[in-house]
Amino acid sequence: MDDYSVAVDVGGTFTDIVLCNLATNEQQVHKTPSTPDDPSTGFLTGLREVLAANSVDPSQVKHIFHGTTIATNAVLENKGSPVGLIVTDGFKYVLEIGRHGTPRLVNPNTWVKPNRPVRPRDIVEVPERVAFDGEILVPLDEDAVRAAARKFRAGEITSIAVSFLHSYANSDHEDRAKELVLEEYPNAQVSISSEVLAVFREYERTMTTVLNAYVMPRVSHYISNLERSLRANAVDSSFSIMKSNGGMIGAGIAARQPVHTALSGPAAGVMAALQIAENTGVSNSISFDMGGTSTDVSLLRDGRPTTNLSGRLGNWPIQLPMLDIATIGCGGGSIATVSPYGSLTVGPASAGAVPGPVCYAKGGTAPTVTDANLVLGRINTQIAGGTLPLDAAAAAKSIKEKIAGPLNLDLESAASGILSIANNTMVGAIRNVSVERGHDPREFALGPTAVPARCTPSTWPTCWGSARSSPHCTPASRRPMGCWWPS
Repeated sequence: MDDYSVAVDVGGTFTDIVLCNLATNEQQVHKTPSTPDDPSTGFLTGLREVLAANSVDPSQVKHIFHGTTIATNAVLENKGSPVGLIVTDGFKYVLEIGRHGTPRLVNPNTWVKPNRPVRPRDIVEVPERVAFDGEILVPLDEDAVRAAARKFRAGEITSIAVSFLHSYANSDHEDRAKELVLEEYPNAQVSISSEVLAVFREYERTMTTVLNAYVMPRVSHYISNLERSLRANAVDSSFSIMKSNGGMIGAGIAARQPVHTALSGPAAGVMAALQIAENTGVSNSISFDMGGTSTDVSLLRDGRPTTNLSGRLGNWPIQLPMLDIATIGCGGGSIATVSPYGSLTVGPASAGAVPGPVCYAKGGTAPTVTDANLVLGRINTQIAGGTLPLDAAAAAKSIKEKIAGPLNLDLESAASGILSIANNTMVGAIRNVSVERGHDPREFALGPTAVPARCTPSTWPTCWGSARSSPHCTPASRRPMGCWWPS
């Protein structure tokens, strides 16, 4: 029997599974609705379905690769766990002080600093001091650490972060603090900054460690459930999770350092685009990954993804190596509404997987980008391999009642308006990673996700990658900045 690998990407609307025969490299793609209440349910449902559809026994699966947004959503939706923080004496307010600057595109006169993911009352200072070169200046007060652990146990705070000054140069105090906390509080989950982010700058290092602790219970529970369920389904394979920098880590490391998976799902899309670009001879491209909830865009230059060492997750800095990805709240499930002022808006609110767009017939009533595409005949009446039939009449009725009527437009014009706004928003993301960073988009192929019908495999690099006119790319299949998107 042949061996197989499986790749699973859990998105906000759909869970996508790719089954690959390791002997022949033949691939089968499967799609199933996501289950937001418990993402592992959609994961396992899709895995069982794709194995059954291709007559593959679970024992034949040797590798499972996973892209997840569990950590991302926990931070963005403020659904992490309560965190306790232990810091060097004198550094209790390092998170509150933060940095002097304000976020881009906000009014500095009205901007209000968001609440930190850990309250000052849950931050405990302990006497200790390490110099910048690693020399121990003040020994760790072990009794103070034990007292802090008992305080957190009494408050039922199970996730604890430890961030001491200059621990990147000498981690002895943090290592010992972790041991002491677990002695006093065995059920606690402890994140120490020397393991999560061993670099200088106390604010960024402490914030990253706190965010790691903030999402650790949720991510570790999710991964543990998945591993148990895989074994229960006779799948005894290796299990790797995509990191934000495009690499892979084992499930055990991901459970201990979940902050490294902050851009796990989007990073997988970028790496897939990079591989396709390499296979088609394209050196410069812009990856474009439109899902149901969001769209992720990244610049690939000279055959390499661009990276960022000063990324952000929501309101917070994460000084970890990450792929440089621009994410916007615009996807197939983005909801179209008419504002009280009579203007048409699309997103960032999304219908998600539950209830989903109106055409899914799962209880959705708000028109979405997918509904507009269906009304205009731009997508099939069945998706997800034919398992999800779409109700075009319901989509048309929703757009007519909630968009066309209030704006005094016909149905087709209202649907086109929805798509025009969505497209303009997504063009803004492309502009963000290209023009605003000094790159001429005419030098980049967009995708590579599709090619014009007029392009043959031998001319793909020309049609995708050239900013110049090409005999294979007619004006109808070009955009103003080159033949970079299919007609």
